[in-house]
Parts: sequence; structure tokens; C-alpha cells
Amino acid sequence: MADDPRTAEDRPEAQIRIGQGPRNRRELLIKVMWIGVWLVFLSSPIRDLTGGRHTTAATAAGAVGLAVFVGAYLTLVLRGMGRPFSQRAVIGLLGVLAVLATVLGLGLGLPWTGLFIYVSVACGATLPPRVAACAIPCSATVMYLVQARWGDFALDEGLVMVVLIGFAMIGVSQLISTTRELRKARATVAQLAANEERLRLARDLHDLLGHSLSLITLKSELAGRMLPEHPEKAAQQVSDIEQVSRQALVDVREAVTGYRRPRLAVELAGTQVALTAAGVTAELPAEPDLAGVPEEAESALAWALREAVTNVVRHSGADRCAVRLTHRQTLDGPTFELVVEDNGSGTGNGGFGNGLTGLTERLEKAGGTLEASRFRHGFRLVARVPAAPAGDVGSGA
Repeated sequence: MADDPRTAEDRPEAQIRIGQGPRNRRELLIKVMWIGVWLVFLSSPIRDLTGGRHTTAATAAGAVGLAVFVGAYLTLVLRGMGRPFSQRAVIGLLGVLAVLATVLGLGLGLPWTGLFIYVSVACGATLPPRVAACAIPCSATVMYLVQARWGDFALDEGLVMVVLIGFAMIGVSQLISTTRELRKARATVAQLAANEERLRLARDLHDLLGHSLSLITLKSELAGRMLPEHPEKAAQQVSDIEQVSRQALVDVREAVTGYRRPRLAVELAGTQVALTAAGVTAELPAEPDLAGVPEEAESALAWALREAVTNVVRHSGADRCAVRLTHRQTLDGPTFELVVEDNGSGTGNGGFGNGLTGLTERLEKAGGTLEASRFRHGFRLVARVPAAPAGDVGSGA
């Protein structure tokens, strides 16, 4: 097995997913460490607790209050990275943080006003941007009032930090939200691509098996009628059935693997066989001139010819079918046109079935169009695809 050229940090399993909860203990540890770095602002309250400035009861109350504050803060921020709390729970936890920061600041002194930094960060990280833009200045205002309680009326760097870090967290929160939306969009695009591939495969299988199975059924009926009196002819029909079955198996395999690109010349040969076996007089063109017709457009026309002939054999009851291939100059530019006409009773209800609907989608992808309607005493299918001008054929890019 070849080594993965990506470094360990580039591999998906080694990357930390922004805005998502931890998948294992390693990610949980990394996220906790990243958040823990910002607990440096707790150094002032901790030094105040261990400095012996307060009574035993006040120290114990401060320690409990600080523990509850840190627990609520970590719970709120960590949970917000994965499956966020409900709005009511978020507001409740923010209220706990704000009340503890205010009470501890009023009761124990200026060193505890740094807790408002965490209140501001939590507001920016968990509240909607407009609400957070109001809550952060309110946190700074309450912090200033608590500081004023202890005689500090200066607008120091602590107040500036509360405001700046809070609004910075709004930006981080928006980045996380955008990342989540991008993940959802990527998942949606992947789902749409999978659905499109299923539709493509369904169209391929319908076109392949519909034509082949119709031919097999027709030849089986002929062989059954010939068997008593003309065993040699019946054997020839059985041989044809075997060939068609083998080719259908190859076609299905190629369609499943996405490599099949039918050719118009091959389909014309198959059309001759199918119509002759059904007792329909075929009027077919000679080798088609595909100058200027892209491969994708030729493939779409080949599918159109196959579906049209299958409908003639299975549904029309016609005894004559004409196929024409023509280069035309239209207002939209040069086009290549396929016309299939029969003198039968039509396709039944006159609407588009699965086959014609699939053909319309194929031709639209190739820039072409499809028309199917009653014509005189029969039915006509017209498929058009764009073709490059004669002077552009073979020219370099």
C-alpha cells in the first residue's frame, strides 16, 4: 500500500472540526486545552483567594462561587461547539455567569471584576449577533459600576478588553456558523450529485434494457412461430437472441461503470436489425457525416435513435419507418438533426413517457432539443444538437 503523501496534520482524522463537538478523547482534550488557555484571567481572583485578605467564610464562598462560575462557563462554551443548548438554557447559564460575576465582584473586590471578560466572551459566542452586540456593552457597564463600588472610576484596559474580546467572539461565532452551513451545503451537493447519478443510471438502464429486451422478445416470438416448420430459421433467431443478450450484458456493465458512449453509426446498424426483425420497412441514411458534432451530442442522438426505434417496434404498429440525419443552419447556429418518422398509430396517449423524458434531459445537457408529436398518419421524433461550423472543425483551441 502506498504511503499517504499528506502530513499527519492534513489528514481528516487528525484535523479538529470547527464548530463541531469532539469525536474522541483526544479532540476533547485539545478543545479543553484551547479553552483553558483563556482561563489565565482567573489568576487575579485566585491570587486574591490565596492571599489571606478575606475571612474563612468569604474565602470558602469565593472558592465555591468561582468553581460554579468556571463550570457554567466551560459547559456553555464547550457545548456550544457541538450541540448547542436551547435558547432558554443559554440565557439561564448566561444569567448565572452575570450574577456570579456581579456578586463576587461586589463582595470580594476589584480582582474579581475580570470575570466579566468571560461573561462577554460567553455572550459573543452563544447569543445571536444583534443580541450579543447589546449584551457586551451591558457587561462592560456592569463591570464599570462594580469597579466604581470600590472607588475605581477610571476607564482602564479591563473595560476595553471586555468590549473587544466580546465583539471578537461574535466574529468567531459567525465563522463557526458559516463553517456549519458550508458543511451542510457540501453534504447537500453530494446528495444532489448522488441523485443525479442515480437518474443517469436509471436512464441508461431504461434505454439499454428497453431496446434489448424488446428485440429479444420479438425474436423469441419469431423463433416460436418458426420452430415447428422451419427449425433452421428458428435456430438463427435463437442465435440472434444470444448475441443481443451478450451485447446487452456488455452495455449494462459499461453503463454501470460510466464508460458507455454509444455511437450513431452503431445504433443505425442496430436499427436496421431491429426494424427488419419486426417486419418494418426501414429507410436509413448512409454513414452519417458527424463533422462538427461533439461526442456528447452524438451520444445523445444515439440514445434518441435507440429510444425512437424501440417505440416504433413496441408501440406504433407501423410497417414503415424512415430515419434522416441532416446538417441545418438555424437562427441559433448550425445544428445536426435526427428525424424518425413512422406510419403507425403513435405511442398511445401522446404524452412523454419515461423514455422520452429521459431523452429530453440528455439532449438538454448536450445543448439540444427534442420534439415528439403525431405527424400525418404516423408519429415523428425530431432531435437536434448544436454542431460547430464547418470552418471550426478540427481547429485548435
